[in-house]
Amino acid sequence: MRLEGGCYCGEVRYVAEGDPMMQAQCHCRECQYISGGAPNTFIAMPAAGFSYITGQPKQFTRKDLERAVTREFCAECGTHLVTKVPGLPAAILKVGTLDEPAQFHPQMAIYTCDMQEFHAIPVGMKTFEKLPGH
Repeated sequence: MRLEGGCYCGEVRYVAEGDPMMQAQCHCRECQYISGGAPNTFIAMPAAGFSYITGQPKQFTRKDLERAVTREFCAECGTHLVTKVPGLPAAILKVGTLDEPAQFHPQMAIYTCDMQEFHAIPVGMKTFEKLPGH
């Protein structure tokens, strides 16, 4: 699969190639902050197939968390593009940044332990209180 996308203003663009590792919506409290309150919809792609083709993002990593993720975003318009998790060889792409969001086919909802009552999960979708297998 080949995915292309970028930020709202067009300053930062990326390409991701490979087999998706996970396609999901995350309801964790941290993702709610980043998304503005909704679940975060994402496709995890192999890190080896991911690269920025135009511009470079700014990065943010919380210093008070032991295993904090790094969030990459456009310094110009603020669009959150990618999350990188320590030890996970993946680029976690935000579905809203894809040129073709219809390429997203969610398989599961994760971290439903933090789900708000106004969040919606499609009928029949697999759900996990945290991550699958944990």
